[in-house]
Amino acid sequence: MAALGLAVKVVVVPLVHTVTAALFIPGGAVAGGLYMLFLVLGAAIVRKPGAATLIALLQAVVVFVTGLPGSQGALSLLTYTLPGLSVDVLALILRARTWTLPGCFLAGIATNVVGTYAVNVALFRLPGLPLMLSLAAAALSGGVGGVLAYGLAQRLARLGLMGSRPL
Repeated sequence: MAALGLAVKVVVVPLVHTVTAALFIPGGAVAGGLYMLFLVLGAAIVRKPGAATLIALLQAVVVFVTGLPGSQGALSLLTYTLPGLSVDVLALILRARTWTLPGCFLAGIATNVVGTYAVNVALFRLPGLPLMLSLAAAALSGGVGGVLAYGLAQRLARLGLMGSRPL
């Protein structure tokens, strides 16, 4: 899941940035729903506390060590890990309802909004209105990513690739 998320990010963010740059919205806020869905999907598959955080931490270490696009240097360890932590915290709050469609939708929103806010604090420091616009775009994109993660998890369950645990 960590590798898939990074691979999608490297391809999608530059494409999205061509549109969002004119609006002064960081491309990751909009594209995040597509690459953060792998945090939600990984947690939905594993269903153990800390799964999303571990996936995100692995991404952070890979980005930090390799200097892949999207690296914020040592700050990557925080900006990449916090979104995974947000999925795990939400899973603790929602418990059994986490991997339902609404739960995955909320997890997608949480992961992308937290990631967007963390990058803003670390790098961009956008003023109020652009930050709110960026977080709104992140929530919309993250929600869509959560729905996609739910759909992928359902497909994997139907194929028997998630063991005997239904979603």
